[in-house]
Amino acid sequence: MELTTLVFMVAGAIFLSMTVLTFLLVMPQIKARSNLKLRIATAAGKSGGVRGGRAGKNEGGGRKRDIQSRLREVEDSKTKKSFAVKMRETLRQAGLRTSLRNYFLLCGGLSVVAGVLYLFMGYPKVGLLPVAITVGLGFPRYIVAQMSKRRVAKFTKEFANAVDIIVRGIKSGLPVGECLNVIATESPEPVAGVFREIVESQKLGLSLDAALERAQEQIHTAELQFFSIVLAIQSQTGGNLADTLSNLSGILRDRKKMGDKVKALSSEAKSSAGIIGSLPFLMTALLYLVSPEYITPLFTENLGQILIAGGLVWMSMGIFIMKQMINFEV
Repeated sequence: MELTTLVFMVAGAIFLSMTVLTFLLVMPQIKARSNLKLRIATAAGKSGGVRGGRAGKNEGGGRKRDIQSRLREVEDSKTKKSFAVKMRETLRQAGLRTSLRNYFLLCGGLSVVAGVLYLFMGYPKVGLLPVAITVGLGFPRYIVAQMSKRRVAKFTKEFANAVDIIVRGIKSGLPVGECLNVIATESPEPVAGVFREIVESQKLGLSLDAALERAQEQIHTAELQFFSIVLAIQSQTGGNLADTLSNLSGILRDRKKMGDKVKALSSEAKSSAGIIGSLPFLMTALLYLVSPEYITPLFTENLGQILIAGGLVWMSMGIFIMKQMINFEV
């Protein structure tokens, strides 16, 4: 009876903690997104209220309104996408050409294998479902997310050089389409692959705006979105494209420098978080080497296994919180 009460207490505490943690992490993101939409709407309303003798400002405000409206469309399109569409775009962003059906078949197969191995090793059946879900759904999603993150980082690193190629080509008299073709053939991956799709889409008859929108399904970055918006608006209203793209290239390089600086300043905190997160595992291994009979009941007894499961959950939450605290975005 005491063991059952302890199990329910541990499960209730874990559920309550995860609920509070989810609320604390999700609510700021929702509030930030609503504030962003409100600022965009307010800026668009203020720029739309300018009339009369401000002709120069109206011309610049028209371009700003175009950019703001397109940014708002991009933000709305992100929120309206279904889970299947988002997952398909995540696979493309990671550079994987597999279909969504094959991905879910792989997840299901991993879940079955993990469940069979878990039962074969003689562990309690109460942990079968969490292990199957973690291995079958969480592990592949983590791998795809890491691949996507590395590919986006590599694209962002090389994208400034691609923009410089376009600037030099425009200043030398080459059309934009020819500059895009040069990037598609001469730049390293994944920049070459993204621009190759833009060039091939134009050859199939799509407009530059549609080709750029299709290319954003491969790489979701603010830099590529702004690049697409600038080219789309310039093709409609005109303007000095070389200077605009030159400014964009400078911003990309400044963000890279700032990112490296933030990475250097936060390296101490990341090292401390790594040491703190690895201490329980190191101490357990040392205790097992020094006195196996002292720590063996923790793995063989039911109460010990419940304590291990609760400790892993609490540690995972702590590591996740520390990761969010030291993860800075520039």
